[in-house]
Amino acid sequence: MAIVPDTKNWTWVLERPCPECGLDTSSVRLADVPGILRENTAAWPAVLRDDLVRVRPDDSTWSPLEYAAHVRDVFRIFASRLAAMLSDDNPLFENWDQDATAVAERYAELDPAFVSAELVSAGNQLADAFEAVPRDAASRTGRRSDGAVFSVETLGRYLVHDPIHHLWDVTARRAV
Repeated sequence: MAIVPDTKNWTWVLERPCPECGLDTSSVRLADVPGILRENTAAWPAVLRDDLVRVRPDDSTWSPLEYAAHVRDVFRIFASRLAAMLSDDNPLFENWDQDATAVAERYAELDPAFVSAELVSAGNQLADAFEAVPRDAASRTGRRSDGAVFSVETLGRYLVHDPIHHLWDVTARRAV
């Protein structure tokens, strides 16, 4: 079954705490991003070993496997965006349709062990990339086609919400 695409502009997470997962990105510093990414990355393999990894909780919600594949791809996309921000002046990020990617890449059919290995690799590489950001590069900017502008620092704060929220999506629902 197809999932209804998420069309929300999630940049509001830079301004106020998320009422669902509870993350307040205003308390996240650029120096915190690598550790947050590593901690989150380390939690996903257990999710992907669960027998219910392919089960959607309802028709409009991704399975844990689909969320994990999405998080893996978020890590890859943001690594590319961070690299562009560090090498180019105010780059325009390519549009990414996460829902079209989920369908095209057949997230629901992927091997959970394969996704786990790729997610861990991508997450740790992204953590390393944020750890290597020179202090004087924190204010470098990049932008989305919708006009949202990010500094390296706000990109990191915005980024960490996604994998944290999706880990909450799969663990909070499954704890019920």
